[in-house]
Amino acid sequence: MQKLLKLAPWAIAATAAWSLGFVYNVYYGGELSFLRGMYFEKISLAADVKDSPRLIILGGSGAHHSLNSKVLEEKLGMPVLNMGLDGPVGLNVILPSILKAVRPADIVLLIPEDLILLDQDGLLERSAPFGVAIGRPGLGGVPFQQLVETIWMQGVPSLRPITKSAVDLVEKGRFTGYYSDPLTERGDPTTVKYRQGKWWQWKINKSISPHAIKRIKQFRQEVEAKGATLILSLPWVYASKDEKTLSNMEDITEKLSKIAPIVYDKNDYNLKTDSSLFADTHHHLVVEGRKLRSEQLAEQLKPVINTVTSEQ
Repeated sequence: MQKLLKLAPWAIAATAAWSLGFVYNVYYGGELSFLRGMYFEKISLAADVKDSPRLIILGGSGAHHSLNSKVLEEKLGMPVLNMGLDGPVGLNVILPSILKAVRPADIVLLIPEDLILLDQDGLLERSAPFGVAIGRPGLGGVPFQQLVETIWMQGVPSLRPITKSAVDLVEKGRFTGYYSDPLTERGDPTTVKYRQGKWWQWKINKSISPHAIKRIKQFRQEVEAKGATLILSLPWVYASKDEKTLSNMEDITEKLSKIAPIVYDKNDYNLKTDSSLFADTHHHLVVEGRKLRSEQLAEQLKPVINTVTSEQ
């Protein structure tokens, strides 16, 4: 008993330290906390739009950082919501986390970048942490052992983000992160992050995984069960047009087209070679790039949406 009493202060201190780390990582200060905040803000923005039908756009950061919802609204004549999140959250978690925002008659546009299309099980490095952060631990079928490890690690912040947060607090008076910038009323980012290093063309070395095909098929059923419609689109990518990349994009497009209507530039599979249109990654666009992408996307969507609405 005396030994246990001696250990009690250490246990209390360890629990307090873990709790502080968890609050920092998940709720305020850590990168995950900003992703969590962005997600809940987008869900709130979607709930505020009562008009119907709406265009709900989802995917990873390749959706979040590549569109101008205002341009899409003007061209399509319907409310548009950018619900794009972060690719490393994974297909298994992105899809159910946004499904709750879908309402009858909505048009759901999924723009999945290759990171989540090629993944073998739909779970990536931020899948488990994101589920924990939004209060849905295990979302997407995260294995129990991985979930337990994730919850434990969220209470252990690493030195680098702690140091960055300390500098931010001194220099800016607040914590900042990749997803901490304000959003527009339609969920678009209000800032552009620019690449510091040299550009190189992305290559698609594999085709879509069997799991991604299965999960997107299931998602179509889930969307239709809500009385909504699923449409797919290829993202814009600064990429090579080598034979292997083109062959894989052709195969990806063909397989996706068997799941739901898919829109893309048939001349290049949305593989772009002008790096000036891109921001900090091969999937993120600068302001002018977002405008051009949205104008093209609107023209591609019009006939598909008209067909859908005429059948409803």
